[in-house]
Amino acid sequence: MKRIFPIFMILLLCATAQAQQSFLDVTAPGNRQLQLAITTAKNLSGQQSPETEKVICDVLQFDMTLAGPFSVRTVPGKGDGGGIRPGEFDLAPWKSAGVDLLVKSGYSLSGGSITLECRLYDVMKKKELTAKRYTGNIRDLRKIVHTFADEIMRGVTGEKGPFTGKVAYVSKRGGNKEIYLMDYDGHNAQQLTRNGSINLNPEFSPDGRELVYTSYKRGNPDLFRRELFSGTEAAISARRGLNITGAFAPDGKKIALAQSREGSSNIYLIDKSGRQMARLTSSSAIDVSPAWSPDGSRIAFVSDRMGKPQVFIMNADGSNVRRLTANGAYNVGPRWSPKGDRIVYCRQEGNGFQIYGIDPDGSNDTRLTSDGSNEHPRWSPDGRFITFSSKRGGKEGIFVMRADGSGQTRVSQGSSEDSHPTWSTRW
Repeated sequence: MKRIFPIFMILLLCATAQAQQSFLDVTAPGNRQLQLAITTAKNLSGQQSPETEKVICDVLQFDMTLAGPFSVRTVPGKGDGGGIRPGEFDLAPWKSAGVDLLVKSGYSLSGGSITLECRLYDVMKKKELTAKRYTGNIRDLRKIVHTFADEIMRGVTGEKGPFTGKVAYVSKRGGNKEIYLMDYDGHNAQQLTRNGSINLNPEFSPDGRELVYTSYKRGNPDLFRRELFSGTEAAISARRGLNITGAFAPDGKKIALAQSREGSSNIYLIDKSGRQMARLTSSSAIDVSPAWSPDGSRIAFVSDRMGKPQVFIMNADGSNVRRLTANGAYNVGPRWSPKGDRIVYCRQEGNGFQIYGIDPDGSNDTRLTSDGSNEHPRWSPDGRFITFSSKRGGKEGIFVMRADGSGQTRVSQGSSEDSHPTWSTRW
């Protein structure tokens, strides 16, 4: 398999950073929304392309609206005088209009390539915050613009955004449950598996170059590891019975999964080649869905050892098991936030599930979704957002939301059933 979305980026312009104390916490409640204006990209040389200008504007608007701290407005080209570089236009009219941040961009097309120059201005301080120039194939325009959206987040908050990330997921668009890959916003979908069977629970390696997933293509639920760029894969856990819910450790060298090789399902540890390393749980109950803490010291998992499925936490060696969830009779699907401060999970309510967030000590148990049935939450690598699947409005689809549950947006395209999303930015 060829490298996915190759891009050659040249950063010729220096980025100027704000003082650390001026960065914003975009997840902090009560922050005033910043007024962000995005002007139409200017044609700097070569052929003018309204289609290119629309893509640039649409991608920036989608990313920044999802981000949360911004009230985004777009300004048509005819309504914006001057150039895009410092000294080529006046910031005073933007200040008078109540704009806090201004994005200006310009492009040059040459054959099949594009050079895109993007600049972020702090209007109130009359200061350029970030300036970048990218050169790449015109086919990669959306990725280039997502890259600058990441830099906008860095310029405003001090931490890069996750918008260049990929989401692996399960889709039935071809009739079977196959693994697909797409941009986090639903564009550029690519089919990865074509085995005509049931494939479930894709999970990225920490470097984003591999996936583990469970497939029934040999008749048994076996765990496979797949290299994304080459497309090569191998069964790494094919013992009789269940080999499911695999999850890479943060060091990328170990994988925790559920196996039922001795009757009931327990949590085991294997290395990347499939060599058995340790058995972590030893109960007669059903133990599944391991989820690593970001420092690799603890694992959350699901067990029905107390009658109904609940979320538990143990040390990475299987010791010190304690129950995490105290509310609800049926709780599943935990995933630790990248900063280690929250765990999301699903609680059965009525005929469906809702997504909750909880602190690792069991406090601050908060409902994040309410519309339809929602499952399989997975964090963006910066911890600002969550992708999940939902059956609201009919067929199951992929959604994204902010970490506090706001801004829930469908990103699945088409009418197929899509589920089991997982997010990676390592590209």
